[in-house]
Amino acid sequence: MNARTDHQLLHPRPQLSNAHLDALEEETIFILREVAASFERPALLFSGGKDSLVLLKCAEKAFGVGRLPYPLLMIDTGHNFPEVTDFRDQRAEELQAKLIVRNVEDSMARGTVRLAHPGESRNVHQSVTLLEAIEEFRFDALIGGARRDEEKARAKERIFSHRDSFGQWQPKAQRPELWTLFNTRLTNGEHFRVFPISNWTELDVWQYIERENIGLPSLYYAHQREVVERRGLLVPVTPLTPAKGDEVVQARTVRFRTVGDITCTCPVPSLATSPGEIVIETLAADVSERGATRMDDKTSEASMEKRKKDGYF
Repeated sequence: MNARTDHQLLHPRPQLSNAHLDALEEETIFILREVAASFERPALLFSGGKDSLVLLKCAEKAFGVGRLPYPLLMIDTGHNFPEVTDFRDQRAEELQAKLIVRNVEDSMARGTVRLAHPGESRNVHQSVTLLEAIEEFRFDALIGGARRDEEKARAKERIFSHRDSFGQWQPKAQRPELWTLFNTRLTNGEHFRVFPISNWTELDVWQYIERENIGLPSLYYAHQREVVERRGLLVPVTPLTPAKGDEVVQARTVRFRTVGDITCTCPVPSLATSPGEIVIETLAADVSERGATRMDDKTSEASMEKRKKDGYF
């Protein structure tokens, strides 16, 4: 018996639950079609990250290539990983989908976004640019790839999340969603954020990526990268996030569990080079992907809840 076979016997590969994934996919497709039927000017938030790529795969199954009934919208901080934005453009072109990109830097030029200092993360300021895009295109529903298992504040939110005329989420004024009956009534200036993969977990996402052979930016798989240890995180060393003081720069084999703005997204140690290997790692993980990798989430639940009340994704 060779070493690989022996390892497989000691650590058997978890079997994919196709019935479970089929149910999640069916629910997501139903919601995507419900949005198309219920709203006049919806858009699908598309960053090029794994969750939005899973969502886009379900949209492809729901409507077909070249037939998406809504455009793709990306709010670009100007500090995104080029591997992700390149993949975003490639995938949109493959699906013959209209891609709208709006930039935080344009909001800064208009004076609607002002940084406290040049090195401040632009991540939280995306909400301003997003609300400006909603006003520009008069979007009445935005479809996003957020999941309830990511963060406590996200777990409080409905699948169809009502936003008032200021783009604010009111947790105590959420509408019930019994028996998958969604109240999509709007008044002037209001809109909905819709989260079709709310009920998925990180494990579900990776199992689905493996089953559907979904391509991803290379950052999601193990690669060598220079990092420093800071506040319990591995911070990538880049021109935007240089090493500080006496921090020791190390070359580590890492991957990203989530990809966002370079200034607030950190990798984790990993040797996983395929979705199947990441499934096994995810089964052993005891910290959520945002808790393990996002510098801007190292505060409190109230911080994320406040952001969402201010119009954040």
